[in-house]
Amino acid sequence: MNEQIRAREVRLVGPEGEQVGIVPLERALQLAADVDLDLVEVAPMARPPVCKLMDFGKFKYESALKAREARRNQQQTVIKEMKLRPKIDPHDYETKKGHVVRFLKAGDKVKVTIMFRGREQSRPELGYRLLRRLESEITDLGYVEAAPKQDGRNMIMVLAPHRAVKASAVAATASRGGPRDRAAEEPAAPVGETPAAGETAAAGETGTTAETSGQ
Repeated sequence: MNEQIRAREVRLVGPEGEQVGIVPLERALQLAADVDLDLVEVAPMARPPVCKLMDFGKFKYESALKAREARRNQQQTVIKEMKLRPKIDPHDYETKKGHVVRFLKAGDKVKVTIMFRGREQSRPELGYRLLRRLESEITDLGYVEAAPKQDGRNMIMVLAPHRAVKASAVAATASRGGPRDRAAEEPAAPVGETPAAGETAAAGETGTTAETSGQ
């Protein structure tokens, strides 16, 4: 910018985007001084480099505002995790299903993991039936994004909210004037990975990953 530019001549662009042409660097610097603007290199790799007359301080301020607005409007994809056992108690199942429903209504994806232990590993159909039951009971809120698959001792399925449900959740968040609480923004481990210690909390009002044996 300005005297830091080392090229002997530059392709100059005016403050309104008009093409001035190729001029010596000294001439470009003089034109910038005449209109109280900065000479900013916008395409340094071009031959000759392209420079524009602008108020660099104002440009940085407006760029920061745009970046902040873009982050505010960005829809972050959050993946929650719900762990179940193949022989889960009916009451525990209803509780965990309630958490899944809440996550989907909030616009989040849910990674549902069936954990097999001991001889349960020889009965994968138990987990498959449980996942299919859950799928059939949340069809008004979401759909299966990743079909059930065996991953070692676990069986995993990923649920995603319908577009209308997610849009409603985003609109509700915007109406409250800010992003969801920090706990709700913490993504679970990617599909096929186990969350590190400390990353899995008991399901409650925080809306984070839940784990109960359900035996």
